[in-house]
Amino acid sequence: MVKKIKEEKLKLGVCYYPEHWPKELWEDDFRRMKELGITYVRMGEFAWTVFEPKEGTFSFELFDQAVDKAHEFGLEVIMGTPTATPPAWLTYKYPDTLNVDQDGISFQHGARRHYNYNSENYRRLSSIIVTEMAKHYRDHPGIVGWQIDNELNCEVDVFYSEADHIAFRKWVKEKYETLDNLNQAWGTVFWNQTYTSWEQVYLTRKTVSNSPNPHHMLDEKRFISDSAISYVKLQADILREYAPNKWVTTNGMFKHLDNHKMTNELLDFFAYDSYPNFGRVIEDNSKKPLRDRKWSWNLSVVRSISPNFAIFEQQSGPGGWVTRIEQPTPKPGQLRLWTYQSIAHGADLVMYFRWRTATKGTEIYWHGINDYHNLPNRRVEEVEQVSKEIHQISEKIAGSSYQAEVALITSYDNEWDGEFDKWVGPYISKSKDAWFKAFQYKHVPVDALYVNQETTLEELKNYKVLVYPHAAIVTKEQAELFTRYVEQGGKVIFGCRSGYKDETGQTYMKAFPGYLAELAGVTVEEFTRVAPFEKVPRLKFKDSNDIEAIDFNEVLQPHGDVEVLSTFTHAHFEGKPALVRRNVGSGSCYYFGGVFNLELASLLIDEVGLNNYQDQFELPEEIELSIRHKDGNDYTFLLNYSEQPQEILLKKEYRDALSGKRVTNKITLKPYDVLVLEP
Repeated sequence: MVKKIKEEKLKLGVCYYPEHWPKELWEDDFRRMKELGITYVRMGEFAWTVFEPKEGTFSFELFDQAVDKAHEFGLEVIMGTPTATPPAWLTYKYPDTLNVDQDGISFQHGARRHYNYNSENYRRLSSIIVTEMAKHYRDHPGIVGWQIDNELNCEVDVFYSEADHIAFRKWVKEKYETLDNLNQAWGTVFWNQTYTSWEQVYLTRKTVSNSPNPHHMLDEKRFISDSAISYVKLQADILREYAPNKWVTTNGMFKHLDNHKMTNELLDFFAYDSYPNFGRVIEDNSKKPLRDRKWSWNLSVVRSISPNFAIFEQQSGPGGWVTRIEQPTPKPGQLRLWTYQSIAHGADLVMYFRWRTATKGTEIYWHGINDYHNLPNRRVEEVEQVSKEIHQISEKIAGSSYQAEVALITSYDNEWDGEFDKWVGPYISKSKDAWFKAFQYKHVPVDALYVNQETTLEELKNYKVLVYPHAAIVTKEQAELFTRYVEQGGKVIFGCRSGYKDETGQTYMKAFPGYLAELAGVTVEEFTRVAPFEKVPRLKFKDSNDIEAIDFNEVLQPHGDVEVLSTFTHAHFEGKPALVRRNVGSGSCYYFGGVFNLELASLLIDEVGLNNYQDQFELPEEIELSIRHKDGNDYTFLLNYSEQPQEILLKKEYRDALSGKRVTNKITLKPYDVLVLEP
């Protein structure tokens, strides 16, 4: 069953913290929200001490008044469970609830997310507060849904408390049943790491050269994910029991958490917190950096979890904590642009963070729509503009599906394994970025697709082309699935370092690329990384100039009916195959013995015949194209990420869905402007 938000119209919302503000401000705040066209208000996720000022004593007066007042103005409240920030009384009385780093040093009270998921005391106390809140608010007509916790695995995504070690020991015992199975899966015969009793098993700890067992590390990430999901289940089960008529979700997308599994098993839909301004300040010296446009990939990943999702925190102002200056003020038009970026990729609800900038605490510089003084500003004006505009497209877009012929594949196993394995992990990231840039600049909409042992042929058949740049961990069953996909007419593209590991992260005693060798029609004759001081090998593909074969090279040995599309030059393996294609059934498999860059990815997009909508538009690279489809109609979003005007050519007549005007031929988009077209 697909888990997605079910809104009949596009909606806007804001994050609001009534505990931060005098009650005298509430009525004016809620009134102005309603006048702006706001529907949803999110609150409560950091207020445990307000709800439970001391253990076993509960107080709902403040939030009762806030929820009632919001409801009075017709606003709908999303209530957060407050477990992301445990009370001081709790961590003081129960220090076992605190998280611990790998060195054994405990985190202390004073920030947020300093707890661990496996403390029996924390789980017990979390159950109590969630139960009391669910029972108290179960019938309140102003509360429509629940957010569990806040940004799971944000700030810290590894856990080493005593409770975690104990839970991990239980987890591996249930998974492997015997020590022999565990030792086999972790390859403990290497360096004499063999376990002879379960009591010897811990999460990874500091080792000489900081080189713990890599197979142990992979299972540790799986355990952390399962721990977080178990903690979400604890709360979700309570909310389902005591507040069965409200939807349940959580927000954020961070490492070491299988968000697909969590959503499929426990939530009604997934919500994301989108801060594209990070992309403008993170140093990126690569060719043609995407900057804030890179967040479109994050949104694509969110869409792979919930085809229609919610944004629970949409950046609305400059960002930073007192300890760091991170993000400049959005330029005129960018707040609107980023809102439509989210909507274009599948968001049917966008909530801005936050209504008003905090006057106290770590986030006094993480600015909201309103400044401290509540005087009119440009950010409020942009939200008002968006609010008026989306009324024109609201019912047409809500519930629509994103259109993509190609998927960029990844898996949690390969992501987690690649964090530690420097012979593949950095290449996964680099090739993913190159491919996404190529799709963006050639105006080819793309989906993210996470694969696992449950992935079906029907899921793969949704796409004309699949790109899996460095699929290190590939099982026999997965290789057979890709073969069936190609046989029925699909095209799949693999890169170097593919297919050579099993699900434990150990390598097969098979010629590379393992179980993919037959589909690809090649084995790897030899391989090498490109040393920093060496001349980078090159290759020629189609009519391009020589393309750099960066980072890592595999010399391919074709077998059977395989077409060599490119060979290496400027290397001791001069003239050896670098890129091949094998036709299988009605489809094709491409294998490249290297790391993808923007130039090669762009050429391969043309090679596999992806539709980049050139028959409908002529677009400069600065424009992103996204399409949402509903009731037989395509709604095309054209987003200008440039600070310069951009000229586009419409090759047929469309209706500007935001203004209602008919448009065709040449149109100029202003800096950071948005155009939504319908037939």
